[in-house]
Amino acid sequence: MTEPTRASSADAGGIADQLDAHDLAEGSRRLSGQVRIVGSGLLGTSIGLRLRQHGVDVILDDVSPAARSLAIDYGAGRLPAQGDQPTLVVVAVPPDVTASIVARELQAHPEALVTDVASVKVAPLVELRALGADVSRYIGSHPMAGRERGGAVSARADLFIGRPWVIAGHDDISYRRAAAVEDLALDLGATPIEMTPDEHDAGVALVSHVPQVVASLMATRLAAAPDASLELAGQGVRDVTRIAASDPALWVQILGANASRVVDVLRELRVDLDGVIDALDAPEAPGARRAVAEAIGAGNGGVARLPGKHGSTTQFSSVIVLVDDTPGQLARLLTEIGEIGVNLEDLRLEHSPGAPVGLAEVAIVPDQEQRLVAELERRGWTVAGAFA
Repeated sequence: MTEPTRASSADAGGIADQLDAHDLAEGSRRLSGQVRIVGSGLLGTSIGLRLRQHGVDVILDDVSPAARSLAIDYGAGRLPAQGDQPTLVVVAVPPDVTASIVARELQAHPEALVTDVASVKVAPLVELRALGADVSRYIGSHPMAGRERGGAVSARADLFIGRPWVIAGHDDISYRRAAAVEDLALDLGATPIEMTPDEHDAGVALVSHVPQVVASLMATRLAAAPDASLELAGQGVRDVTRIAASDPALWVQILGANASRVVDVLRELRVDLDGVIDALDAPEAPGARRAVAEAIGAGNGGVARLPGKHGSTTQFSSVIVLVDDTPGQLARLLTEIGEIGVNLEDLRLEHSPGAPVGLAEVAIVPDQEQRLVAELERRGWTVAGAFA
């Protein structure tokens, strides 16, 4: 998942008290009753922060008392107490212990619906059935949201807004009984998507797990690269390697739990890569240039299918503007784009080492490109390029 460079994020501290335009009044929330969250890392704490904004009574638990206390200090919930009766339990722990924790929570809270937010869905369900757990009260789910950094210190109450939240139903649970998980996703600002566990795991192998492997392997090439080469780095290599800073221990678990589906995609990728290598080994051979062109062209077709803003597949034009690297200049650019009356669809920032300017690449609908360029230049901005 490629995202634009963002301004430095605020810590989680105080987020629960900072209501913004997305926040709903307590009376309009969908969930009722207590929500118990097991696991106080990035996802668990972010869920707690958002639910607390809605006035939900959130109970936090974690195998690490220190991690739990930190999440509570940030305002994501409270300590467990005698007499707690959660109606929903959210298990937010690493994949290798997800099933065992879900089974424990099902037994400890016989009236509660239990979900997990692990990034694989087939393996926990299979293991729970093998353990003899009551899966009529369990349904797996997975928010397609995250950050490069983990832990409560990186949590955000707005982490899930506008993001897909997969609800992986199975034959042993009814839609009505699982409705609380959909309510959870909606209260968090996410978009619920129904999939089977198999569909989910195949999907994340393609759009999440394999990209992680590719990013990490590409980033490995940089480790021993000459400093002079790295000084040439632009946004392209940063985009490709952005997620390579992820936690190796967590990804060993994720990839291991979804190994067969990841391997299927990697094998197809290897075939394509071998084709490009063969063509570039003999670039003057008949058909070599065509093979390279078709490989690049096929990528154009694939990226065009990625949904953009509001799920749209509309292709946007990009306008690149030089911005002085001084306080307030980026804010002025965005303000003036708004004054011109052009809707900003996306924003990317790039800085060249030692340069006193940055490049702001703004994405807009194509029919507004000429007007925006003309108006920005009239206002004194330098437009470095515009392309569809």
